[in-house]
Amino acid sequence: MPASSSLDLELFTATPLDPDPFDHVIVPGFVRAAACAGLEADFPAIETGGSHPVASQSGGPVFNDLIKDLESPAMRAAVEAKFGIDLSGRPTMVTLRGQSRAKDGRIHTDSAAKLMTALIYMNPAWEAGGGRLRLLRDGEDIENYAAEVPPARGTMLIFRCSPHAFHGHKPFVGQRRSIQLNWLTSAAVLKRESARHGLSAWTKRLFRQT
Repeated sequence: MPASSSLDLELFTATPLDPDPFDHVIVPGFVRAAACAGLEADFPAIETGGSHPVASQSGGPVFNDLIKDLESPAMRAAVEAKFGIDLSGRPTMVTLRGQSRAKDGRIHTDSAAKLMTALIYMNPAWEAGGGRLRLLRDGEDIENYAAEVPPARGTMLIFRCSPHAFHGHKPFVGQRRSIQLNWLTSAAVLKRESARHGLSAWTKRLFRQT
């Protein structure tokens, strides 16, 4: 990846994988500080809750370059090396969030169609108690966590998806910007998920206009 990349892959490579409570890596400063101001200005203006396909949003050039870096062969190779997983031929899906609702953050695991999940946060220094993603030891207790990730600018959390990769956060209402990158099991899954997220985004726009 070019030195001008907004991603610090060397920092990611140097950060140890943590298996507690499931395989993950937390990398504050993964998005280089020099790029963060431009990214915050270029991040699409999302005024509704839920996940939005990146293709349905209009971001500026710095933001668009970041998305290209995230989906690059260099990023994939770094993730493969860190987690010991072969992602060749696996499609990627990128979705965005801009607003957190009171109902968001409920304990869950990602679907079996997702192999890896990376979350990149683009918010100012996070002071709120809610909205901090917790990696949980079970699917019942939000207080039984091994790690907590404030969604502060430039931080990446990446984890291996599995039936026991429980995560969630305490409620927060307001702006909470994130980019989610997933490696999926197949192109058919990508088509299905893209259609589902696309319909959801269209419905949100429709209700906002009525």
